[in-house]
Order: sequence, then structure tokens, then C-alpha cells
Amino acid sequence: MSLEFRIRAARTDDIESVIALERSIASAPHWPEAEYAAIPGADAGGAVRRCLLVAERGAKERQGDLIGFAVGKVIGAGAGAVAELESVAVAEQARRTGVGRALCAATIEWSLAEGAANVELEVRSANTSAIALYDRLGFVRTGLRRGYYRDPEEDAVLMQRQI
Repeated sequence: MSLEFRIRAARTDDIESVIALERSIASAPHWPEAEYAAIPGADAGGAVRRCLLVAERGAKERQGDLIGFAVGKVIGAGAGAVAELESVAVAEQARRTGVGRALCAATIEWSLAEGAANVELEVRSANTSAIALYDRLGFVRTGLRRGYYRDPEEDAVLMQRQI
């Protein structure tokens, strides 16, 4: 299935749509609205930097529906900078169209630009489609956190990719 979409940095006026999408996906991490709202426009020079990227349906010249988002974080600077792909969520109707891959790639690019040499993530062990995507993106499994997730209780697979 072909889907026209674009990835861009989130704006404050995207937060309501991000929350709505996140709440519609049971397996997504459910963060307080204030957590998302603090990311756009945050001080880019701090020790902890975050990005919120959104995927929207349509071409650059026309804005469409929000169909996905990703949150990245970089802690520290220089050789010690560590990046984390904190969250990726894609609307059900937009899955398997390249949206998740594009969001991950854009977050990895942002992490590299912020000075990180690798990106870490954790994913529900039962989320085999996400694990397969991360495998294809060059992430390797580095560990397991037993009983990490709740509702339902589930292990977290830890993964990392050098960039």
C-alpha cells in the first residue's frame, strides 16, 4: 500500500492530535499531556534534549491528518551523549506503509545531529512487528527487563544501534 506522508518537527498545535493518537493505541506508552507539550520549543541547549516528530498524511504543500509520531531524547554532550528512541506510534490505518521506519530514521538523524553515537530503546516483548522493524533498522538486542510493562504485564526487550 502506498501512502503519501511527510515527517516534521511537532508544533504546539499538534499536541492535541498526538494525545488522541497515543490514547487510541493500547500498547503505546501513555504519558501526561504536559510531557508532550513541553517538547516543542524547549531549550535546545540543555543537558537533556528531546524531539517530537510527527508524520502527517499528504504532500508538503498541503497539511493532512496526523498518522504517527516519535519522541527522541539525548542526554549529555560530546562522546558521552546517549540517545533514546522513547516512543513511536503509528495509526492503525498507516501501519506497514513506511511511516514507522521514516519516524525512526528521522529520530536517529536528529540524535546524530545532537552528538549521540548510538541510540537505545525498549520495546514490549510481544510487539513482534516493532522488534522486526528495529532489527531491519540495524538495532541489536542487548538485554531484557522482566515484568517492566504493566497493563498487561510484559517484559521489555532492550535494543541498541550505533549511528
